[in-house]
Amino acid sequence: MDVISWAEGAHTTVDLRQLEIIRAIAETGSFTAAGHKLHVSQSAISRQILLLEDELKEPVFLRIGRRIRITPTGEALLQLSHRVFQDLRDTTAGIADSQESLRGTVRLLGGMTVCLYVFPSLMTELKRQHPEVDLKVMTGSSERCLQHLRSGTGDLALLTLPVDQPDLDTVPVLQEELLLVTAAKHPLSRKRKVLAADLQRQPFVLFEQGSNTRRAIDEFFLSARIEPDIVMETENVEIIKAMVRTGIGISIIPYQAAARDVSSGHLFLSRIEGRSLVRETGWVYPRMSRTPRAVQETIRAFERVKPKLRLRP
Repeated sequence: MDVISWAEGAHTTVDLRQLEIIRAIAETGSFTAAGHKLHVSQSAISRQILLLEDELKEPVFLRIGRRIRITPTGEALLQLSHRVFQDLRDTTAGIADSQESLRGTVRLLGGMTVCLYVFPSLMTELKRQHPEVDLKVMTGSSERCLQHLRSGTGDLALLTLPVDQPDLDTVPVLQEELLLVTAAKHPLSRKRKVLAADLQRQPFVLFEQGSNTRRAIDEFFLSARIEPDIVMETENVEIIKAMVRTGIGISIIPYQAAARDVSSGHLFLSRIEGRSLVRETGWVYPRMSRTPRAVQETIRAFERVKPKLRLRP
């Protein structure tokens, strides 16, 4: 296989064997040791380097007595060698992976809302495609999920964004509408339009501080100049809904978390007039040279079930 580099209208051909030889010389420090490493004679190594230098019209290695020193041209080819062989490894591994059913354990992480309303359909689809995969789910705060990713006890998390960490990759996949939720017979449920001013002095049951969802809600309160009367905070959306149903307070939660309760007449949802409350959710997983197949297959399965999720009224 040839690797062709272009320069000023001409081109130079470098083959994979020559790149392999350059890397072996750089790693061992001599032509003789490189020959032993590659199971060829020292003269064969020298001949390939001379052919390459003649092609390039540039020295690749400088011979200083018994020592050699790589030139800037050689260093550029050495870096090319690393990239080419890494690409070859990744490509062949990807081809081998795609020919087999996914096996092993996939550990999914997410907050309570994601675990209750997104993961069940996702896991069903993933098991349909890969029946031998073992799926595990862990729930917790965003910070806790990130700790699992970094420690290797979790594979990928579906979290509210932004998550701006240099050691993690993020893939935005959802925009969920956040709506005001009240008990079915709450006075606000009888209003044709709910204004931000209607929320003054109302008791609120909210997500705990520290989450990106709570930050979006707090930013809304700040922009609307509302000082909420917060009577309870929890990360559990089911507890929030239970408190709202019994009249303890009102809340702001994702639509999909309350859609069934609204259909059954237990809760009432409304948009806040003139305000757009949206949270963005995305996949988060450790950054590495090649994305693990388990991560790729999970994201593909999610894209197949995404149209069925109830994200907006």
